[in-house]
Amino acid sequence: MGGAVFSWLRFAQQRVLGALAVVGLSWPCPRFRHGQPHLGQLQAAVVAAGLGFHLGNAGRGATSGALDAARTIHGCRAKLARLLGCPRADHVCFTPNSTAALNTVINGVVRPGDRVVTTVLEHNSVLRPLNRLSAEQGVTVEHAGCDANGVLDYDELEQLVTPGTRVVVVTHASNVTGNAVDIARVAAMAHAAGALVIVDASQPAGTAHIDMQAMGLDIVCFTGHKGLMGPQGTGGLAVAEGIDVAPWAMGGTGVHSFDALQPLDWPTRLEAGTLNGHGIAGLSAGLDFIEAQGGAEAIAAHERSLAERFLAGVREISGIKLYGAFDQPVRSAIVSLNVGDIDSAEISDALMQGWGIATRPGAHCAPLMHRALGTERQGVVRFSFGYFNTNEEVDTAIDALRDLAC
Repeated sequence: MGGAVFSWLRFAQQRVLGALAVVGLSWPCPRFRHGQPHLGQLQAAVVAAGLGFHLGNAGRGATSGALDAARTIHGCRAKLARLLGCPRADHVCFTPNSTAALNTVINGVVRPGDRVVTTVLEHNSVLRPLNRLSAEQGVTVEHAGCDANGVLDYDELEQLVTPGTRVVVVTHASNVTGNAVDIARVAAMAHAAGALVIVDASQPAGTAHIDMQAMGLDIVCFTGHKGLMGPQGTGGLAVAEGIDVAPWAMGGTGVHSFDALQPLDWPTRLEAGTLNGHGIAGLSAGLDFIEAQGGAEAIAAHERSLAERFLAGVREISGIKLYGAFDQPVRSAIVSLNVGDIDSAEISDALMQGWGIATRPGAHCAPLMHRALGTERQGVVRFSFGYFNTNEEVDTAIDALRDLAC
C-alpha cells in the first residue's frame, strides 16, 4: 500500500531494461512484490539509461557533465512551472524536500515582530519554523481550527487574517486525513488583508490541480517523492513574480563568486550549494510519466477510485473508526482509521507482518491535527493509495482489517 511498489517500465521499458544491469538489477526482480523493483531503483535506472551517469555540477564550468546537468535541471524547472501554473521557470527553486522549502520561504518572508496565521492542519515543517520565529524573533503566530472531521474552519481563519498580517501559511491537503483546503479561497482572504499566502503542497502536488496564477498563490512548496513520483532528496518551491523571498541559506552558486552575500538573481538566491542533479533527473522523469498518463487529474481520479473502494469496504467492519471528511468532492487519496482502542502502531505492524501492507501509524508529524481529532495517544493508521496500487490490493487490505477487528 501507499504507492511504494511501482511498475515504471511501462513508460521507458526498452531503455530501462538495458540500464537495470548497470544498477545491478534483473527483470523480473524477485525481491519485490509482483516482481516489480522499488521506484527509487527504477529511477536510478532511468537516469542511467537517459544520461549515462555523466551529470556534473550545474553552473560549475563548461564541461559536458556540467552542461548536461544544467540542461536537465532547467528542463525540470520548466516542467514544474507548467504543472504548477508558475509564470516563470526561473522562479522554481530546488531544495532537498518540502521541509527545506518551507523553512526557506518562511524564514525568507517573515520578519521580526510580524504576525503570521496558519492552521491546526499543518505539518511540523510549518509549525516548528514558526514556533522558532515566535520564540526568537517575537513573531505572533495564530492557528485557525477545524471541525470534528478535521475540516478547516474558514470563518475562524478569516477572522484571524486581519490587516497587518504578514503571511498565511496553509496546507493544500492534510497529511493525516487527506482533507483538502480551498487554497484559492484562502489566498483571497490573505490578499484582502494585504498578506501573502504560502501553500504547503507536499501531499497533493502531482495529484491535484494547482494553478498559481489562476488561484492567486504567492508561493507553493512541494516535495518530489510523493505525488510527483520523483526520488527522495528532491523538492522545491515556486514563487510568483513580484514576491520577494530573502535568501536564507548562503554559499556557493557558481556565479558572482566575489559577492559578499548571496546573489539576488532567480533562482540562485534560493539555491546555495550543489543541486541534486541526479535526483532532479529522476523527478523530471516522474513529471514526464504524469503527463503521459493524462496529467495530475487523471492520476487523482484513479487514486480516488481506490480510496473510495477501500472506504466502502472498511465502513462495513465493526469497530473501525474513520477520520476525515469523505464527502469532499476533491481530497487526497488518504484514509486514516483506528481499530477499536488498539494502538495504531500495533495495527500497522500486524498489517505488514501478516499481509505485507505498508501503512503509517502514529502522529504523522502533525501534532495539532491529532490534538484536534483526539488521537494524541492512539495515533491513527494511515492508508495512502498510489497510482500503481490495484483493486486486488485494496480488497486484501479490507480483508486484513476485517480479520484484525474480530
